[in-house]
Amino acid sequence: MLRKTPLAAALMTIVAAPIASPLYAQTAPQAAESAAPASAASPAPAAPAEAATLPAVRVSGQSDTSGDFQPEMSSVGAKVPAALRDIPQAVVVVPKAVMQSQAATSFSDALRNVPGITIGAAEGGQIGNNINLRGFTARTDIYLDGFRDRGQYYRDTFNLDSIDVLYGPSSLYFGRGSTGGVINQVSKQPTLKKRADVSVMAGTHDRYRTTVDLDQPISDTAAFRINAFGQDLGSSRDVMKSKDYGVAPQVKFGIGTPTQITLSALIQHNRDQPDYGIPPLNGHPAPVDTKTFYGFTNDRTIQDVQTLSARIEHRVNDNLTLRNQTQFSHYSTEARATNAAAVLTGPLGSSPALSNGNFTTLPLSQLFVRLQGKDRNINDHSIYNTTDVEAKFATGFVKHDVIAGVDLSHETYSNQSFTSTAPGLPSNTIAIVPLVDPPYTPRPSNIRTVATNLAESSANGIGIYANDTISIGPYWKLVGGVRWDRYEASIHNSINAPSYATQTNFYTSVRGGIIFQPTETQSYYASYGTSFNPSLEALTLTNTQQNIPPETNRSYEIGSKWDLLNGGLSITQSLFTIEKTNARTQTSTGEYTLDGDVRVRGYQLGVAGHITNKWQVFGGYTYMNGTVQKAADGTAGHTLANTPRNMLTIWTTYAFTPNWEIGGGPVYTSSRYAANNNFVEVGGYTRWDAMAAYHQKKYDIQFNVLNVTDKKYYDALIPSDGGRAVPGLGRTFLATLNYRFF
Repeated sequence: MLRKTPLAAALMTIVAAPIASPLYAQTAPQAAESAAPASAASPAPAAPAEAATLPAVRVSGQSDTSGDFQPEMSSVGAKVPAALRDIPQAVVVVPKAVMQSQAATSFSDALRNVPGITIGAAEGGQIGNNINLRGFTARTDIYLDGFRDRGQYYRDTFNLDSIDVLYGPSSLYFGRGSTGGVINQVSKQPTLKKRADVSVMAGTHDRYRTTVDLDQPISDTAAFRINAFGQDLGSSRDVMKSKDYGVAPQVKFGIGTPTQITLSALIQHNRDQPDYGIPPLNGHPAPVDTKTFYGFTNDRTIQDVQTLSARIEHRVNDNLTLRNQTQFSHYSTEARATNAAAVLTGPLGSSPALSNGNFTTLPLSQLFVRLQGKDRNINDHSIYNTTDVEAKFATGFVKHDVIAGVDLSHETYSNQSFTSTAPGLPSNTIAIVPLVDPPYTPRPSNIRTVATNLAESSANGIGIYANDTISIGPYWKLVGGVRWDRYEASIHNSINAPSYATQTNFYTSVRGGIIFQPTETQSYYASYGTSFNPSLEALTLTNTQQNIPPETNRSYEIGSKWDLLNGGLSITQSLFTIEKTNARTQTSTGEYTLDGDVRVRGYQLGVAGHITNKWQVFGGYTYMNGTVQKAADGTAGHTLANTPRNMLTIWTTYAFTPNWEIGGGPVYTSSRYAANNNFVEVGGYTRWDAMAAYHQKKYDIQFNVLNVTDKKYYDALIPSDGGRAVPGLGRTFLATLNYRFF
């Protein structure tokens, strides 16, 4: 047996009195909930002595794990939930407790807790959640319960237990994509504990929201759960308005038995005001009031999402488990949107347009903005199926945990675009308005709208993978895996080039890691992984890219994961490098080649858990040095778009009485560029949020202040048209009442 290292001995001297449980700071309500299914299904075996001595640490009004900031398991890093310390990559899990404490109701708001994530733009503009992760787009790397959630829509947190983020290329488990990592939404699950929760929120800027969470056992081994929400949200931005609702029913059979079957659905409807932001001027967002909206009052994005899932899991014995899961999704979007396409030096369509960051010495009062239509109808379908087997066995003193399986997918996509032109103005120009104080009116009725290109595409994929986690003695683990993918995709354009294109890509992904765990509270690792990005990855295509092979990515990472203060506080850190050595780059003739080179190097630090039994913290810091190493388009040596050098997020709460709790913290993002040309720079900012809550057994009353100092900052960046920036939310007050009937 190996001796304790000096570092381990030092750490043991600074921890507080031990909590008598290997589960690290799991509270009595947590233990009770996790044990509830087994006790309801059948008489429970005698509990281990250490479990029986768990301290009854709880905050009044907290009846489950919703108050705990410290996750121990993650849904990413393996095909099944795995302990964070056994994943040889950086992982951030944003639990429901953090989202509730911050009143973070949107997917984007919840991701503010994840360093290394910035908000970007979709193909053709700002529709839905478009995320950059460690400098690379992750629009098609968003998952729902392990399946690709590729629709362009605005996701909500009403049915989520957590959002799990795995950093670095990971095609081994996820197939194409995952250059910067993957983001998995983990849905709430039915349990054998009856519950009926209602939450009502109201706030400034006409913000109103209601959520419902009902969990009903229907037998000793089955339960039904349904979550629903409805909201009517205004904004500190002029004109902006969203009206959304959704429902997520689930039923689970065989809880606590060897065979479990789960059927679930997500049905969501969004009617939102599209926001294409503020145009650039002199290399920065135009210095107008950040409330200024460039568009029409009847612009809208109407989205409908339907996702159906079925999962069956059969545990043959403690060492062999079989799983099969199928998911069908349909996403539809009808967008009638407007964007600030160009800054003009006069009020006429023939006035000269500024470019390359829109540099001018003219006063703002003499500048105008050309408004362009971004109308389109999008329909997106996908069906996924995965079958895997997990086997645990030993070969001598070496233990194996093998996961192997097959992923199948079929996806289709159509995008009908339109041009809208007002009489007397250039094609696809709806209006020309002043840069300062543009009028807010409905879209003129004499606009002529014409259908243009219809893009229709489809893809079929198959992936075969195997991964083995090898335990050598009590301290060492080796992780190794390989995956083979066949990805075939085609596209047909009615007007645009190419009129038809097809690709069949074959790729072999690998993953390797070594983990050293000298104690139960320490884990050190080094890892390597790969991924690939086909030209038709998102089922869209830029002409001349159809005949080039996939881009490939490599990740190198070393890191550590510590559990301090008797396991109550988790500290993680890592050094990483992501390289894309055959990046697509456009030559002077307009052709694309794989001669580019992009690299992101950095450091990441994370913290989550209890400092004391009353004081919790969740946060992280990342440093990213993203550089275009080589490119044929003149951007070599530039900073990678939407990749700030420094990002910091901290959220902390303190329960200073059994009933009263306060919290708050900053989000800091340093300056970044809207595009790789580095023409338009958006300044850094620090936003502060705060909360206060009063807890009772049956209800909570919570007050949140978002952007306490009313900081003027820019949130999403859109690289097109020189680089536009969407202002963030101004100071907002929210009041929430959570009521529990059981």
